[in-house]
Amino acid sequence: MSWVEDWTVVAACRGMDPDELFVQGAAQNRAKTVCSGCPVRTECLADALDNRVEYGVWGGMTERERRALLRRRPEVRSWRQFLESAKEKYERGGEVVGEPRFAVAGAQAAAAGPAGPAVHGQSTQTAQATIPRQRDEAGSFGRA
Repeated sequence: MSWVEDWTVVAACRGMDPDELFVQGAAQNRAKTVCSGCPVRTECLADALDNRVEYGVWGGMTERERRALLRRRPEVRSWRQFLESAKEKYERGGEVVGEPRFAVAGAQAAAAGPAGPAVHGQSTQTAQATIPRQRDEAGSFGRA
């Protein structure tokens, strides 16, 4: 599956009330479930990262998660190019490149961390196992 230019027309959230994706606290985790099977999750995430979108859930990541990723990978100038390259490499031979800190379920790629993006084709269980756990604002453990 190649990069989808007009990703918004096939996004899983296209028919939703946008307010459902611009939520706070625990509601963000519910909003992220919409992204889990989305066929253009990677494209959505790249768009949000490249445009420094501050609010809402995009590509399965909250604003806080995106800010953390941007801080961890300041050398990435084009997230589209970075994620598109990782997705293509994976699709060619199942190769996962770089640092999988954020992994994704289903047919998507996400990005970066100590061993690079884990991409397209991972099961939900595999993806969850690769996401480090960190304390959230309330002091409980949530996803990074």
